[in-house]
Amino acid sequence: MGLVAAAAFTWLGMVLAISFLEAPLKFRAPGVTVPLGLGIGRLVFAALNRVELVLLLLVAGGLLLAGTRPALVLVAAALAAAVLAAQLGLIRPALNRRSERVLAGEELPRSRAHLYYVVLEVAKVVALVLLGATALTPVG
Repeated sequence: MGLVAAAAFTWLGMVLAISFLEAPLKFRAPGVTVPLGLGIGRLVFAALNRVELVLLLLVAGGLLLAGTRPALVLVAAALAAAVLAAQLGLIRPALNRRSERVLAGEELPRSRAHLYYVVLEVAKVVALVLLGATALTPVG
């Protein structure tokens, strides 16, 4: 289960650093306009999501290789996977469409999709903490 824990905690660190540190701070940097920040954010989150998929595959592989898989580990892994699927399949497309409109010069009100994404990021953080910690807990 060491591979599962390592992948979970690496994934957790990336989500915390990017979603809760880089994303909000980039708009406070001098000279960063909304279009520039959106362009940077799209690049960074696309890269993060690709890495998240790789880490999810490592988690799945580690679970397949593990002899005994406690139910809580499976639940936490399934929750992290479901959250990522919702983000990539439902919310990111809406955010991408919105950012394309803003980059094209439209003035739009704040988006609820961002709030939904953040709520799911918090759920993913909880799932990854639980996954990593339970994967390190000895079975038996």
